[in-house]
Parts: sequence; structure tokens; C-alpha cells
Amino acid sequence: MRTAKTVVSLVLGAMGVWSAVVLPSSVQAPSQIMLEDFQAKEADGFPAQWEHESQRSRSKGRAAYKVQADAGFNYLAVRDAGQRIKKKNIDWDPKAYPILVWKWRLHKAPNGVEPIVAVYASLDTDLLFIPVFTKYVWSTSKAEGTLTEGGMFSGSEIVVQSGMSAVGQWVEERVNVYEDFKRIHHHEPADKAWGISIFAGPGVDVDIGPIAAMTAR
Repeated sequence: MRTAKTVVSLVLGAMGVWSAVVLPSSVQAPSQIMLEDFQAKEADGFPAQWEHESQRSRSKGRAAYKVQADAGFNYLAVRDAGQRIKKKNIDWDPKAYPILVWKWRLHKAPNGVEPIVAVYASLDTDLLFIPVFTKYVWSTSKAEGTLTEGGMFSGSEIVVQSGMSAVGQWVEERVNVYEDFKRIHHHEPADKAWGISIFAGPGVDVDIGPIAAMTAR
């Protein structure tokens, strides 16, 4: 008789970011959840279920953000965006899954662009229902670990990658978004996160790999 096990595969192609997880059925929660794997796209290549920050620049955004595949591995190719896109209504409890994991690969960035690229984690909203986010950035010159607290609308920024030495390489990031939120905002986030966003500066060419949330264990 087969044992009651469910195999959840989150192996992501050539990158090998996450390995398969074997779970006893109805006993153990998964150690990670996929927030975006860039498997679904619209007819023009824009990632499905993502929205533009501004409808005024919608046409440029659709041209800038395209889902692509390389050896069976899907990623988001961003070319000269200069704007942010967002994905909300994700079933994500940041307290249970506090570690945000992704990879990005920078191809080029003009001098003076700051930040080059950023991944936003929005774990709550304020009293006006505006998302409260932490922005994890690849900076041109700021040192890794630099924290810049934001104002009412800008959000706080943490540098996780700096400089141009890693151009052309996939670089993995792992950040504890739950602890960062508490450290910056001094209270617990919502039980369900608002969502995630991606920004790339003007003239920047960068690829973003799948984004997952993991337990702290």
C-alpha cells in the first residue's frame, strides 16, 4: 500500500533555487509558498494578475515587463521600465512565512540611476488603506544593509545588493520581511500581506526570478 504522502515540487529549472519538499498528507504545512513563478502571462507577455502602478504609463509598462523562458525556466525580463508593477491579494501570512526569497540578474544600468531595481514587500495597509511596504533594493552606490526610513508615501528602503560587480549573474536574496517590518514600524503586520511589487529604473535591463516566501526554520 502506498504511504499517504504528497510531493510538492518547487524545483525551478536551471536555477535550482528551491528543492522538492515531501509532506505527510494533512499533517505538515509546506515550508514555502510560491508568491509568483511567472508561469502565467497575457497575450503580449505581460505577467498575469499583475497591475500597473499608474494607468497613464500602462502602455510603456506592458512593453517593459515581459515573461520569458530559458531552458524551461520562467522569469520576468524588465527592459527600461522606469515604473512599478504590483501583485496583490496573495494568500500569504508573513508571520508564518517571514523569509522572502528571489533571484535577479542585472544586465545594465545607466550611471546615476538610484535604485537600479527593487522588490517591495507590502505586509499591511495604513489607516487610509495605503500599502505599507519595505523596499529591498539593488543600489548603485549605497552600502549593503543601509536602511533609509521612508516618509508617508515613500516606504522604507533596505539595500540588499550594491554596485555593478555582479552584472550578468543570477544573485539570490533572502530577507526576513516580518522582522524588518517590526523593526521599522514597531508593530505586527496584518495576518495577510497586501502583496508584492517590482520596480526597475529607467534604462535598466534586469531579470527577476520566481519569488517565494519561506518559514524561518
